[in-house]
Amino acid sequence: MPSLDLRADPAELTAALVDIASVSGEEAELADAVEAALRAQAPHLEVVRNGDAVLARTTLGRTSRVVLAGHLDTVPVNDNLPLTRTGTGDDEVLHGLGTVDMKGGDAVFLHLAATLPEPRHDVTFVFYDCEEVEAVRNGLGRIERELPGWLHGDLAVVGEPSNAVIEAGCQGTMRVELATSGARAHTARAWMGVNAIHALAEPLRRLTAYEPRVVDIDGLTYREGLQAVRIGGGVSGNVVPDAAVLAVNHRFAPDRTPEQAEQHLREVFDGYELTVVDCSPGALPGLSAPAAAELVTAAGGRAAAKLGWTDVSRFAALGMPAVNFGPGDPTLAHTRQEHVAAAEIRRVSEALRTFLSP
Repeated sequence: MPSLDLRADPAELTAALVDIASVSGEEAELADAVEAALRAQAPHLEVVRNGDAVLARTTLGRTSRVVLAGHLDTVPVNDNLPLTRTGTGDDEVLHGLGTVDMKGGDAVFLHLAATLPEPRHDVTFVFYDCEEVEAVRNGLGRIERELPGWLHGDLAVVGEPSNAVIEAGCQGTMRVELATSGARAHTARAWMGVNAIHALAEPLRRLTAYEPRVVDIDGLTYREGLQAVRIGGGVSGNVVPDAAVLAVNHRFAPDRTPEQAEQHLREVFDGYELTVVDCSPGALPGLSAPAAAELVTAAGGRAAAKLGWTDVSRFAALGMPAVNFGPGDPTLAHTRQEHVAAAEIRRVSEALRTFLSP
């Protein structure tokens, strides 16, 4: 089993985590190493294993609890393992799968777990599996079903990459399919049929003309979006298609519920058959909560809206404010070029240490 030194510099710990491959569904080796390290190096924590998730927490009787959550899995390897380095000292950069999404954040949490035995807030650490695949496999869902008490607190911090800036809440996301129908005919006698793909011209026109909302919530700006993401239809190269489907993705601000977002789309595409394929609600920023406000101050006083969906939504659904805070540029996530500055990992670590220290 690979050995992890949780008391090492968080950037060095990031490097060690990256070199333990953990593509979604294959996190066991990394989970084993994380569990062993926590049990050996953080005796002040209660540690439990749930599948390929590892959870640990303090029980100091503090009046508030903070949940620090990070997923252990990555997207598939893309010729970006093992880890490589460029630069030295404050200019050092770590390159490799997971440096951004999100083993840098995991390393920060693990380092704090071992080196901050008496934090000002009680702390729960959640290192979970299968975040990068379909939602039904997400380890947080399994933990919520089997160990629900472990996910509750007064603030959740998800270590997703955020350029070391607090990104509060998240957008909701909804995927719908719009179906059109026609009548088949030989393309040599097209006038005898009705082309279902051509019938998508009007919905596409509406999409082109659509002006998304820009919404201010608690001083943060959330930008909505509505985009066609796929068109399907046709049975043969010489047949007028009698059915077609347009897939549309809607990113909506967290001031709207999924029901309100769906009603909005039905108004946009009035007159067409619409089916909701999947939906995940957004999360309000919740920065007025005392613990969240303290964290923003510790992180430099700046916060931004999260443009995208993350697992902060799952914590918000449990009734607590949740933010994203981690090292790395989120635009590099899932790319072959993933890399993170060692100095940024340390900056996030120190901000959280300031927030949690007595």
